[in-house]
Formats: sequence, C-alpha cells, structure tokens
Amino acid sequence: MSHRKFITDGEGLPQWDNPISHAVVVNNMCYISGQLSVNVEGEYVAGTTAEEAKRAFNNVFSVAKAAGFDKSEIVYIDIAFSDLSQVNEVNKIYMKLFPEGKRPARTIAEASALPFGGKIKIVATAVKDV
Repeated sequence: MSHRKFITDGEGLPQWDNPISHAVVVNNMCYISGQLSVNVEGEYVAGTTAEEAKRAFNNVFSVAKAAGFDKSEIVYIDIAFSDLSQVNEVNKIYMKLFPEGKRPARTIAEASALPFGGKIKIVATAVKDV
C-alpha cells in the first residue's frame, strides 16, 4: 500500500489559483510539478532566461523542502525552454547548483509556448534512500 501526500502549501511556495499540487509524494519519491519564474504571490516575474531559471530552480527547491526532501535528493530534472539557444546560460547555473558527479539526470526540450509567456519551466523528481 502506498503512502501519498499532496503538497499544496508551504513556506516560500507560490500561492495561486491553480488546480494542481506543487508536488505529490508517493512513498520515498517526490514528483514536483513544473515550476516557473513566479514569486510567492503566484505572479510571473519576467527576466532573462538565466534570471527566470534561477527563480524556477529556487521554486523547485522550496517545493522539495516543503515535501521533506533536500535538493541533493533530486534525481531527475526536465527543463522546457521557449528558446533552446539559451541552454548554455542555464547549464552554467545548473553546474553551480549541483556538484559534479552528483548531477541529476536531465532532459531538455524547446516548447512553442510556456505559461505566462515564460522562458523556462522546470519539472523534478526526488528520491529518498530507504
């Protein structure tokens, strides 16, 4: 029997009228919904791709924390870009956030449109050792 916890609120998490959970924890796994460059009020904050990526990663880490996970437990990241030519800018941030040899698996893709007209959306999965 699996244990499920739905993360809809927590310190530092964007608050918005959106019919989703920020994350769902099933047993020792945490599935984090796509995070954007939004502030805690749920308002989109436009910026360069790098600026939006930093805010989206901070949101990912805040969601993980609210679910009882640490960023070191993130094992998979999926990044959608509005402009894939910006991947090198995000790679610089990614390499600072995750130490070499302990970087999550990752996929990237270009999307024709992202919510709010954003430049980046980040989805993540974290796993606790049992």
